[in-house]
Amino acid sequence: MSPLSPSLVAVVASRDGLTRPLMAAEALSRAADTLAFALNIEVRTRLGVQQALSGDALRGAHGVIVAADDDVDLTPYQGKQIYRLGLDEAITGAATALARIVSAAAAVGTPDAAAVAASKALKIVAITSCPTGIAHTFMAAEGLQAAAAKLGHVIHVETQGSVGAQSPMSAQQIRDADLVIIAADAQVDLGRFGGKRVYETGTKGAINNGVKLIEDAIAGATVQGAVTAKQGLADEAAEAKKARNNFSGPYKHLMTGVSFMLPFVVAGGLLIAVAFALGGIYAFDDAHKGMLAWTLFQIGAKSAFALMVPVLSGYIAYSIADRPGITPGMVGGMLAGAIGAGFLGGIISGFLAGYTTLLLNRHIRLHRNLEGLKPVLILPLFSTLIVGLLMMYVVGEPVAAVLHAMETWLKGMQAGSALALGAIIGAMMAFDMGGPVNKAAYAFSTGLIASQIYTPMAAAMVAGMTPPLGIALACWLFRNRFTAEDRDAGKAAAVLGISFITEGAIPFAARDPLRVIPSCMLGSAVAGAISLSAGAELKVPHGGVFVLPIPNAITHLGMYLVALLAGTVVTALALWVLKKPIRTAAT
Repeated sequence: MSPLSPSLVAVVASRDGLTRPLMAAEALSRAADTLAFALNIEVRTRLGVQQALSGDALRGAHGVIVAADDDVDLTPYQGKQIYRLGLDEAITGAATALARIVSAAAAVGTPDAAAVAASKALKIVAITSCPTGIAHTFMAAEGLQAAAAKLGHVIHVETQGSVGAQSPMSAQQIRDADLVIIAADAQVDLGRFGGKRVYETGTKGAINNGVKLIEDAIAGATVQGAVTAKQGLADEAAEAKKARNNFSGPYKHLMTGVSFMLPFVVAGGLLIAVAFALGGIYAFDDAHKGMLAWTLFQIGAKSAFALMVPVLSGYIAYSIADRPGITPGMVGGMLAGAIGAGFLGGIISGFLAGYTTLLLNRHIRLHRNLEGLKPVLILPLFSTLIVGLLMMYVVGEPVAAVLHAMETWLKGMQAGSALALGAIIGAMMAFDMGGPVNKAAYAFSTGLIASQIYTPMAAAMVAGMTPPLGIALACWLFRNRFTAEDRDAGKAAAVLGISFITEGAIPFAARDPLRVIPSCMLGSAVAGAISLSAGAELKVPHGGVFVLPIPNAITHLGMYLVALLAGTVVTALALWVLKKPIRTAAT
């Protein structure tokens, strides 16, 4: 390239075509050779991305040529000069168009010093976390790592999953970091990042478009205030909530409570199942007192299950108000259990406790020397008093009546009602595969375990396993509907499916949502309907097929397996009907 010619890269894209974008790329390459400069060209077709632009090429480019007839996501090229061409113009008039673009780019000149500085390699630390701490946590981490590599940044990601923090960042890494990214759908403690530029968002952005998330973080991060001795814990909570008001809300608070509740449900449910296996269905009777089965039932039902609602309530409040909200939240949850309001009462008491604590913190002003009393004495005392009185005299009894009516209806459902409810739960589980609708169905089903109603949980799990299993079966049976890459991914989807990780279907749904999502919803609705109408009960909220061999963990096991098989087959057949053969794919 001549000294006066600016550096350019090109992107040629077509959603549906294959030949025309390749012809356009070849024409642009020849035109660049004629003008005596090298042009890196990325080609995007329905088969994927070819010759993807590297991070170095993007950083060194002054402008980007976009040759496409469709809309192209320009997020990765923020700060670059964009030059647009149609595919036909690129094919038939590449030399003229490229000469014009080179002339225009040379007139624009090179980026200023600020833009160059903004493009330097950064040291980034990140935390990813989701309510269940299984799939989204690690998918978000992988998305950030891939995006940082593409942009030329150095990143260390700490995953806060169901087994605790993995790859924890060191104090030195935090000190050296230019940027902190929190991609989480659950509460994350920011105490380590005082004085650092912090950007908070959910896991969805990291999974779907990590490049855009990192660029948004670079532009929008704010300095996290350091915690000082003069600042109370409740004030710290209020400031943190204000700083991240775009990412809070009832859904996130509820999911934080559910994530802390799940281990109690799993442990309690499995211990109850083992107790019944050892001592029969009457293992809890006083006639068995002192025996191992009776003891296991006391541990599982009377202890672990008894803590479910208090923990749910306490950590909803914690998500809203941080540590000062835990005490009133857990006390409210205990009262909900005592008066029969169950998980519905626990959810209400958690929100009452959290927002009551924030309200009190906002309006109670003390002398600086007494400020330390707020988080350990004043806020817990008054918020617990208020929440307790509201639960006992206002909220508790009406909610208990609603829950009792729901329990009576669920236990007395006729075949038609069971089919309908099972189909609804199943379709919700497959609709967004780990998103808000999926989590709403899952939280509803899990919460009912506290009321000894286990059929919705069985329907939710079998419906959650169906999408990745159905896709895996379709990849195997109907190979001409999928690319070689899809068929390889189908093998991994099968493993995720038997583990009850619905997110294994997300890559397929992202590439072809209008066909994959309806197919998955149909199969999951069938699976959920069969499970609920058969009266299958599941006493644990997770585990996939690996909990099925445990005695009494699942009832009506035969029909439950029929539901799983039927849902998987229906999903695969729906994909066969809706997806068209890919004639260029190897079979």
